[in-house]
Amino acid sequence: MPVPLRHDWTRDEVVALFALPFNELLHRAHTVHREHHDPNAVQVSTLLSIKTGGCPEDCAYCPQAQRYDTGVLPQKLLEIDEVLARAKAAKAAGASRFCMGAAWRGPKDRDIPKVAAIVRAVKALGMETCATLGLLGEGHAQQLKKAGLDYYNHNIDTAPEFYGEIIHTREYRDRLETLEQVRDAGLKTCCGGIVGMGETREQRAGLLQALANLPEHPQSVPINQLVPVPGTPLGDAEPLDPFEFVRAIAVARILMPLSIVRLSAGRQQMDDAVQALCFFAGAGSIFYGEKLLTTGNPDVEADRALFRRLDLHPMAVIAPTDTAHADLFESDAAGCGQGCGCSAAA
Repeated sequence: MPVPLRHDWTRDEVVALFALPFNELLHRAHTVHREHHDPNAVQVSTLLSIKTGGCPEDCAYCPQAQRYDTGVLPQKLLEIDEVLARAKAAKAAGASRFCMGAAWRGPKDRDIPKVAAIVRAVKALGMETCATLGLLGEGHAQQLKKAGLDYYNHNIDTAPEFYGEIIHTREYRDRLETLEQVRDAGLKTCCGGIVGMGETREQRAGLLQALANLPEHPQSVPINQLVPVPGTPLGDAEPLDPFEFVRAIAVARILMPLSIVRLSAGRQQMDDAVQALCFFAGAGSIFYGEKLLTTGNPDVEADRALFRRLDLHPMAVIAPTDTAHADLFESDAAGCGQGCGCSAAA
């Protein structure tokens, strides 16, 4: 039977979920997770910055904004050969999806053919592809879809009423318009946000309410924990209580039962026990590798060890050009799944 998906969640309902006793909330979230997903499988992606720094936006969390002194040096769009080498290495290390991020407000018309060529090359390896390029212009999503792009990431970042505290150079509605273009082009959406930016619990509820009430639930929902970067306006932000972050994962799982919830940026600051709680609460995807765009990430061997300790295995995606499973994590079993979470916040 089809799962009834709601797109009419009220703020009070979502706040009430956050307010549940911790164990009750985790029980409810894990029950939903088991009903629709393999609770022992985790989708694994690798993220590469294909164009770094120099972004004209003023996102308060982002070290790639050119107006902030964060030590990130601008870098032009990488050549196909370099991206392809990194994608091959990611696949050999166990990633089933390759996500590519570019620090643009949005790509120009002349940029799209270059990105499309990169997408085609990565897709030919038998990997799923995802891109996060900023605001899209007319026809851009269709061109990327034709090139073989599977997912487009565009986060809404935070609750609508808190958005203006974090970003001033683009409107919240701009993000919704790009998401609409992505859906209309037949691409899968990867859309989530960031917690720990000084928002209240009600505003965290507002972020998840906004995601769940989109016309279509994102196939992938990255939940990022802020990584404070010196030089950005949020460089001195107080760390979020780790159990509050777990609550955000759990509530996202309940609101969007078929989506893959990604445990995204901030994992480097989490100990293994907190990550284990996140997986139990419904996280079914991670980024794999040492770096997320410009900030750190747990390294490959640490993730392999954690998977073994928790008896988790990576999902495998077999693309039409790749008819045989590859060994992902040595002798680990592999399932099938989807979900991405590229994030310029990562």
